[in-house]
Amino acid sequence: MEFYADEIEVRFDQKPTLEKRPGLPTAFSWQGREYVIVELLKEWHDYRKRGKSKAFYQKERGSYWVEKSQREGSWGMGRDYYRVRTGGGEIFDIYYDRSPKGQKRKGQWILSRKLGEEPLP
Repeated sequence: MEFYADEIEVRFDQKPTLEKRPGLPTAFSWQGREYVIVELLKEWHDYRKRGKSKAFYQKERGSYWVEKSQREGSWGMGRDYYRVRTGGGEIFDIYYDRSPKGQKRKGQWILSRKLGEEPLP
């Protein structure tokens, strides 16, 4: 298993309905190569607040707001994770980080780890 924190470009066959929750992409590009996603192996979501935002909500808003955001998420907070198998049999964990970066209003897609390869059945 290899860990990364590399930003990736993703491709969708149809434009996502919701910017905040775009769903699973069709393919992604990483290190100059395109990987076509052929199977979703696992999906999970983490809407906890991080960094300064977490400290603000715990201090100023109380625990009710932290718990509510963990269940539902709020704009610009949280991550949507996907474990996928590509056409070449590689297995990756990728996620959509919903927090805006700098002047970019949208979040970004990240490749977090490569779990190995399994031949397709």
